[in-house]
Amino acid sequence: MPGVRKLARAVRQQGLHRLVLALILFCLLSMAYLAYHVSAGPKIKEAPPLPLGDCVAAVPVSGSQRAPLFLPSQVSQRRQSMRTVDTARTEPVVLLFVESIYSQLGQEIVAILESSRFRYHTEIAPAKGDMPPLAWRGRGRYVLIIYENLLKYVNLDSWNRQLLDKYCQDYGVGIIGFYRANENSPSSAQLRGFPLFLRSNLPLWDCRINPAAPLLYITRPSELEPGPLPADNWTTFLSNHSTYEPILLASPRPAEPPTHSVLQRALLATVMQDLGLHDGIQRVLFGGSLSFWLHKLLFVDAVGYLTGRRLSLSLDRFLLVDVDDIFVGKEGTRMKVADVEALLQSQTKLRSLVPNFTFNLGFSGKFFHTGTDEEDEGDDTLLRHRQEFWWFPHMWSHMQPHLFHNVSVLAEQMRLNKQFAQEHGIPTDMGYAVAPHHSGVYPVHSQLYQAWKSVWGITVTSTEEYPHLRPARFRRGFIHNGIQVLPRQTCGLFTHTIFYKDYPGGPQELDKSIRGGELFLTVLLNPVSIFMTHLSNYGNDRLGLYTFESLVKFVQCWTHLRLQTLPPVRLAEKYFRIFPDERDPLWQNPCHDKRHKDIWSKEKTCDRLPKFLVIGPQKTGSTALHAFLSLHPAITASFSSPVTFEEVQFFSGPNYLRGIDWYMDFFPVPSNVSTDFLFEKSANYFDTEVVPKRAAALLPRAKIITILINPADRAYSWYQHQRAHQDPVALNYTFHQVISAGPSSPAALLTLHRRCLQPGYYSTHVEHWLQCYQSNQLLIVDGLQLRSNPAQVMDSVQKFLGVTPFNYTQALTFDESKGFWCQRLDAGRSRCLGKSKGRKYPDMSPESRAFLSEHYREQNVELLRLLKRLGQPLPTWLRDELHNSSWS
Repeated sequence: MPGVRKLARAVRQQGLHRLVLALILFCLLSMAYLAYHVSAGPKIKEAPPLPLGDCVAAVPVSGSQRAPLFLPSQVSQRRQSMRTVDTARTEPVVLLFVESIYSQLGQEIVAILESSRFRYHTEIAPAKGDMPPLAWRGRGRYVLIIYENLLKYVNLDSWNRQLLDKYCQDYGVGIIGFYRANENSPSSAQLRGFPLFLRSNLPLWDCRINPAAPLLYITRPSELEPGPLPADNWTTFLSNHSTYEPILLASPRPAEPPTHSVLQRALLATVMQDLGLHDGIQRVLFGGSLSFWLHKLLFVDAVGYLTGRRLSLSLDRFLLVDVDDIFVGKEGTRMKVADVEALLQSQTKLRSLVPNFTFNLGFSGKFFHTGTDEEDEGDDTLLRHRQEFWWFPHMWSHMQPHLFHNVSVLAEQMRLNKQFAQEHGIPTDMGYAVAPHHSGVYPVHSQLYQAWKSVWGITVTSTEEYPHLRPARFRRGFIHNGIQVLPRQTCGLFTHTIFYKDYPGGPQELDKSIRGGELFLTVLLNPVSIFMTHLSNYGNDRLGLYTFESLVKFVQCWTHLRLQTLPPVRLAEKYFRIFPDERDPLWQNPCHDKRHKDIWSKEKTCDRLPKFLVIGPQKTGSTALHAFLSLHPAITASFSSPVTFEEVQFFSGPNYLRGIDWYMDFFPVPSNVSTDFLFEKSANYFDTEVVPKRAAALLPRAKIITILINPADRAYSWYQHQRAHQDPVALNYTFHQVISAGPSSPAALLTLHRRCLQPGYYSTHVEHWLQCYQSNQLLIVDGLQLRSNPAQVMDSVQKFLGVTPFNYTQALTFDESKGFWCQRLDAGRSRCLGKSKGRKYPDMSPESRAFLSEHYREQNVELLRLLKRLGQPLPTWLRDELHNSSWS
């Protein structure tokens, strides 16, 4: 019996072991099966993120009576007691004192000024030394003073402090200052010379805006920004003087998260407005940097308030949201039926906040119905609701236009897209188009503009590439070939940003951009914003809807900005009414920007751009210099123009609007880029104000040659030139009548008066060129020496250009009959300039010469100083003029 029991027990134990092993095996197989189906099966889609909700506001504590949040305001009385200042007595320029050119806060201030298109001048804040000139002839040079470091202003030596304060009092100029505490800053102190006390290095919590602050314009008060403020080194201001009004207030950060209402905690001012009741100067003081987004918003308001709204944009903001790549995209990234319905719902919701808001859809018809079945149904749903949206064409096959060198082939691609639109009922009359990857818009591909106009009748487009992609604050508009090009903005959404949790840097980066960051600032600082988004941003997590619903709500919570949407053609009209100076483009060199070179035709080359310019002025010998330079085997002049002969006159007139393709057609492709020198001569470049900026944008490394003679002789020569060309004004008036004409003279006479005299303001014009080019890029040629000893002058020109030396002594010969130097030919012959050159004129009357000597006296003295500063030799005529004048 015992043996039987042992056997039975052993059998039961083995069965139990088998059962346990079987269960383990079953579990493993089940897990593997489940893992396979989870990974291979359809994923459960997470709900898209919810956009920003209602604005956060402080709620009074029930059952308790609290003290007023802000001190009783006497703003109305204060405004009545403050004197009225004529702000028109100052130039609309900001004087910015920075710690260094590399300081972060200084760069942030500059970024806001540049984004707002406000003019400014930067100076390193002087610890000691002279203040820069603040006024000239009774007019203030600056409408606002900004100190990156408030202490540099407070601790100015008494002379400069009195000088600056007197300027501010006399011209009604305000001051903005920033106090940034560090580890060495005292925890509490009085600001020297002011009834104002500081507490520094404080961590703060829960900030809000004083609705009684006078400077508020864009900023909407009474909203609460809950939670800790960034950094722990805040400075707060305290004063019982009536001149001070707190603007931004916050509470000391508690050791633990607070359990009681913000309304019951102490409030400290981190931004303070000085109404000028203490010393007649209005100021706005910031207890920190611009790293906090509310400081940026209040800084914009401070600039506007202290300048009497002279440096302030209106409250209107125009938004247009482009959705590129409709019907384009790989499977899994396109819109389904539910996504289209969500797009319509979001558009309806946004229209209640932004009048006329409409999504603008850009399509490439070739890719219609190329997704999954669900995505193809999404395509159909878009078309069923096509009248609910605005539409604009991309390319039919989404190819880059700069790859098409033939206008007819490019136009055929557009016709295919237009045919698709007509077959599916998509509107074709919006007048707006966008090129894939902004190709061909800028740098300009002329074939694209031609095809757009012929096929679609396009009058408006947009790009993020003009003048460059970054920094975005420099993006501008322009008009070319009748098509208005508007700046386009990015909003942090690209083709690959389709999931909230996978947003680059984490979803908090997108939220930060919306809530006071880059996207918010784009709307704040730009009256017109066209945002680029993509089809993929409206499927999956629908980040496009989340972004713009949140952005609009945030803007309306914190600002008084009036958001609205206009169709592209009306938007372009609005843009160029606001910024009329941007109508004319400023062409850049495509080869100096890799992105531009990548979207520029491979058939074009920057090697066809000139290496130097001869800029005149007229009647100083520029044609002779052009002829002498053309003798050099390594120097090639531009091709002749049938209208302006040897001059291209690209930078100085309507030819500039033709674009750089037109300009480059005047130059050959050099056989050797490193040794061949292309150049052009246009004598009206010297004194045409827009030319230096235009030339430097396209040819920043070019060298510049100008020729100067006595300005009195130049004026007389121009007058005689006009007489020779039968100008009726020159024929009917004597030279002295022309140069002495008063402001009430006939318009035609004043035109000739200006053309005679203005080019002779040499120091002024040379300074314009030196604002755009380095001094070592400019050569000033003595026109008299060029006439008397051209070989010597040409040696100095060759040295300046860095070309292989050429023997001009052998190449030139003096022609006795002509009276000037000509090209030496074989057998004792010579080739000279045409009959119009070297004319003999009657001598200028002593009366006219005396008049002009006096007229140009100040300019000649300034030229003397300028040449000494540049280290360039004095022309012989200037030396003689100074020697013969009593004012030398």
